[in-house]
Amino acid sequence: MWNEFSDAGPRTFATMIRASAGLEIIFPGRQLHSCALKMGVDRDIFVSCALIDMYSKCGSIEDAHCVFYEMPKKTTVGWNSIIAGYALHGYSEEALSLYYEMQDSGVKMDHFTFSIIIRVCTRLASLEHAKQAHAGLVRYGFGLDIVANTALVDFYSKWGRIEDARNVFERMPNKNVISWNALIAGYGNHGRGIEAVELFERMVLQGMVPNHVTFLAVLSACSYSGLSDHGWDIFESMNRDHKVKPRAMHYACMIELLGREGLLDEAFALIRDAPFRPTVNMWAALLTACRINKNLVLGKFAAENIYGMEPEKLSNYVMLLNIYNSSGKLQEAAAVVQTLKRKGLRMLPACTWIEIKKQQHVFLSGDKCHIQTKEIYEKLDKLMQEISKRGYVPEGKSLLPDVDAREERMLLYHSEKLAISFGLINTSNSTPLHLVQNHRLCSDCHNAIKLIAMVTGREIVVRDGSRFHRFKNGSCSCGDYW
Repeated sequence: MWNEFSDAGPRTFATMIRASAGLEIIFPGRQLHSCALKMGVDRDIFVSCALIDMYSKCGSIEDAHCVFYEMPKKTTVGWNSIIAGYALHGYSEEALSLYYEMQDSGVKMDHFTFSIIIRVCTRLASLEHAKQAHAGLVRYGFGLDIVANTALVDFYSKWGRIEDARNVFERMPNKNVISWNALIAGYGNHGRGIEAVELFERMVLQGMVPNHVTFLAVLSACSYSGLSDHGWDIFESMNRDHKVKPRAMHYACMIELLGREGLLDEAFALIRDAPFRPTVNMWAALLTACRINKNLVLGKFAAENIYGMEPEKLSNYVMLLNIYNSSGKLQEAAAVVQTLKRKGLRMLPACTWIEIKKQQHVFLSGDKCHIQTKEIYEKLDKLMQEISKRGYVPEGKSLLPDVDAREERMLLYHSEKLAISFGLINTSNSTPLHLVQNHRLCSDCHNAIKLIAMVTGREIVVRDGSRFHRFKNGSCSCGDYW
């Protein structure tokens, strides 16, 4: 067309720029941008929005940002495009800030705006911002929108508000498979496997066709709750009744289910007899089972297979290090530490963050930088004394075997304990606490938080590097298997 006419309107440019975005190839997108500039159509609203989308999807958020701020009139679609671009690249705080800029600008928001922001809030664990977005969704007349409500179901499910998630779900006049999947996964994450299975059965009875994500959600729920019989029935029904061929992710769920029951030989047989090459996730599920059941021989074998597939991934070494430490094999643990040093891999500082009154507060282990440090440590010391009366005994060992007494003491002041102490000081007695951290919850903190939840009467939800943990009345939704 260009060869024949050497001319094109803004709609044509917008279409071709979106084609570049679909291919995620920035070079033709830049060429089209140059042509649009030369022809004077670059500020057309359709072209501008297409350019923002293209640059975002091709990984150049700076260019997307420039196009947005050069728009003579910033429309709803323009705002949505730039907010989605920041969210896509993990710039959640920036996306939220832009959302409030959009609000202040007076531009009308639509259901896509709220859907994007609710997904951002899910990543940030920001309950207050999500509740405001929910209110805005209703206020602007999108209270029944399927996409936005599905995002709400996902958010509430993940952040300890499973009843709110269920209420949103039940009020939806129309539900798609993603809506069902979100709530099934939510029940699974909270250790309520029976409800997840019942919801799955209701979904099938109502004629909704489950997909591979549905089966991942319900099998994970069975795994988290130790529902062996239900898990096997659903796994076997996948291909037989629903014509969905099990993938590696489904096998990983079944390996975890067997591992939870201590059936490590059967779990290994499932890997060995799989109709495809075992994946990292399958070996990782077996490695977790070996850690929980303290099977060093099989755990080392699983770890070696993972190393062969991902030799530079730090978490694989940390998992084996944990197995050796928990089994008292300090020489072997020291050898893993030496391997880490030799490969130049460093363990990042453990970090936990909690949102109070829409503000994020970040804590490192042993952190003394917070303005309320004195109160936080005093509160935590009192909590440690109180839970000690309930049987809590610190493990007395940190992650690394060659530690001094100062580092041993650091165990009592891990980042998650400090964040919880801060949350207890700054919220009312009925407020659940929601934490996010960049690392796997250690067994000492896991035991401590169960007892803290019991003595304070609080519900505490922790999203760690492994899964969601919902602590309530002295127990955790993971069933002490994570």
